Amino acid sequence: MESQNEHRRRVRYSGTHPRHYSEKYKELQPEKYGDTIEKVIRKGKTPAGMHISICVQEILDILKIQPGQIGLDATLGYGGHTLAMLKCLNLQGHIYGLDIDPVESEKTRKRLEDLGYGPEILTVIHSNFSQIDAISSQHGPFHFVLADLGVSSMQIDNPERGFSYKFDGPLDLRLNPQQGITAARRLETISQDELEGMLLENSDEPYAREIARAIISTRKKGCPIETTAKLRQAIEKALSSLPAATQKEAVKKSCARTFQALRIDINHEFEVLYQFLEKLPHTLAPGGRVAILTFHSGEDRLVKQSFKEYKKAGLYAAIADEVIRPGARECALNSRAKSAKLRWAVRG
Repeated sequence: MESQNEHRRRVRYSGTHPRHYSEKYKELQPEKYGDTIEKVIRKGKTPAGMHISICVQEILDILKIQPGQIGLDATLGYGGHTLAMLKCLNLQGHIYGLDIDPVESEKTRKRLEDLGYGPEILTVIHSNFSQIDAISSQHGPFHFVLADLGVSSMQIDNPERGFSYKFDGPLDLRLNPQQGITAARRLETISQDELEGMLLENSDEPYAREIARAIISTRKKGCPIETTAKLRQAIEKALSSLPAATQKEAVKKSCARTFQALRIDINHEFEVLYQFLEKLPHTLAPGGRVAILTFHSGEDRLVKQSFKEYKKAGLYAAIADEVIRPGARECALNSRAKSAKLRWAVRG
């Protein structure tokens, strides 16, 4: 008897292994191809469409979550940290998960619900974490709060989002693709001096002047930088005078820093983080604990300064004396963990 289900052929690609994001049909279906996912992770890579959470055990050790508590995951993402925290609650209590990405947050809500964590214990809210005070006034105060400030791998790996120089796609870089202007649009009007300042302030780019000059020169020639490939080409041109032995690595690092600087700028990430840190202690219950994971020096400085100031003011009873870094094994399995820094504080 013929099956009534329509047969769908797998995605076709050249060669023995898929290269492009849309072709990696096994990685994009982790619930169906668990063996493939495991193999990819063992190689130290992140499967397409997934995000491997960093410092999970260290975060759980900091937050000391108990059944019945109310918590906030200020950066829901793929939900890996959220899942670990939900397990600690043992179906008693509640977690509120915030995310400004309407596409990925809905996928995560559905994924966690399918694992048995529905609206009775998890509420996903489409909101920026700078609005933590409004969230707390309605649902808090919180016994524990987590903020993972890294960009999710699902966003980085998807060429359509424009977060990575490694894949050609539209130069977008918006965390919420439904709001604000794209990075391509930002580069249409920015001045050379402003662009140089952005690269220095947001990513400590050593070739900020050369890159800014190359980007503006390309624009003036009537060649708008609308794709990730075109931005990479402008950076390659800016660094073309470097010695051949060091040029390839320098281009790679400058591309990463330039994309980071643009992403921070168009999403107003430093301003949003400052608002979050300013409101944070007032959203915690007495003895409430917070853990914040950062991925570059500018973020870490803001977190460190805020924790110190509020401890001095008596709002925090204790803060991390030293930054916590992922272990060697975790970095080997997940290269994106190498730049992570974890800090914590406890409400007075």
